[in-house]
Amino acid sequence: MKPLPIALVCLFACSLAFAQETKKSEPAPKFVIPPDANGGKTVIAREEPPRPLKVLIYSGPGAPQSGVDHVMNVLKPFPQVSVTVAKPEAFATLTNATCDVVVFPGGSGSGQSKGLGEAGLKNVREFVGNGGGYVGICAGAYLACSNFSWGLGILNAGTVSSKWRRGQAMLELECTGEAMPVLGEVNGLFKVRYNNGPILKPWTRTDIPAYTTLSVFKTETAKYGSPEGVQINAPAHAIAPFGKGRVFVSSPHPENTPGLEFMIPRGVFWAAGEKKEAVVP
Repeated sequence: MKPLPIALVCLFACSLAFAQETKKSEPAPKFVIPPDANGGKTVIAREEPPRPLKVLIYSGPGAPQSGVDHVMNVLKPFPQVSVTVAKPEAFATLTNATCDVVVFPGGSGSGQSKGLGEAGLKNVREFVGNGGGYVGICAGAYLACSNFSWGLGILNAGTVSSKWRRGQAMLELECTGEAMPVLGEVNGLFKVRYNNGPILKPWTRTDIPAYTTLSVFKTETAKYGSPEGVQINAPAHAIAPFGKGRVFVSSPHPENTPGLEFMIPRGVFWAAGEKKEAVVP
């Protein structure tokens, strides 16, 4: 057998290298949420807000526009809810007289913390403590936790592992017996989009109450070397008081999961609480 010409060998090697490089540079396939994820059913029933509400959605570092838009979309059906999308600096001057609930959407919890800065973090903490509502989704749930130096520390929770990157998947959840006052009657398993949200566990603080679990994960994803088995039965949604205020967190993303469009609005309405007394400056 005659050896191949050098030119042909070089051409083959270059073609192989190009194919490998092209494969490396190709973007990961876009995650598609099945439109019938929950069988075309409305899992979480609609509920009306307790009163006209003013809601402020964080938009800035650590919060991609898509996440902000998803929250806005699920609040649009409620004319009694006035929604403002606000830059980080607005949270440094936030008052209970001008806002009922703040929402921190998906993205990066540490990125949102950097965007807020010390003044913003301090003021959001005081806003909730004085009776304001807080809703954190994925990154916003991380931001609420107590085990990060950059966190708000308004939820007595930490995360089970520093390996937060678990991947994206449609996972099954189940509501607990504590869920009905907040989420309404929900029977059986349902699906939700998950994308690296926190796997919560009780933290060690004694100055604030423990959280209450509303729903738990019944399936999990554990990619990129993240620990297996820790997500099953871990909280997917939790609530807690903080001072005079209320905190609602969601590890996954119901705001763009078919059938769960009313879950975040219900979280907002619960976080707003009953009619509050005027805050004396």
